Amino acid sequence: MKYDAILNAPHWNPRSRPRIPMEKRAAQFQPFDPLEGYSDAIAETARETDAERWLDETSIDAINQTLSQLRPRLKDRPTVSATWFEADSRKSGGAYRTTVGVVKKLDEYIGQMVFEDGTAVPLASLFSLCLDDEELPIQT
Repeated sequence: MKYDAILNAPHWNPRSRPRIPMEKRAAQFQPFDPLEGYSDAIAETARETDAERWLDETSIDAINQTLSQLRPRLKDRPTVSATWFEADSRKSGGAYRTTVGVVKKLDEYIGQMVFEDGTAVPLASLFSLCLDDEELPIQT
């Protein structure tokens, strides 16, 4: 056989340089990603968003009535449950968010309701609004 002489021979080590430690040697075999960012783009495309649903006049009137009941009670620190549509910054559609908390301020000039935790809800994007334990009809 051709290789019988070297088959069981010890591994050759150069005398002029020390051997590379295993940790550094393994770094050269890390995976190569020729299309960097492609998998992120695919994941972003596959991410689903909700379409914004428009309210009918009855629902809009119910939200406006709840807002008018909320204004004089701001000093009492009322607890409110607000659901609103938040548009997605990367693609069409968005998501419906719900915040339950104490309302700090109603700023009708800017058009937002600010909670004590700093969450600002745009009044124009409100989908439903419940004051304290009141129940509004479920929006469909």
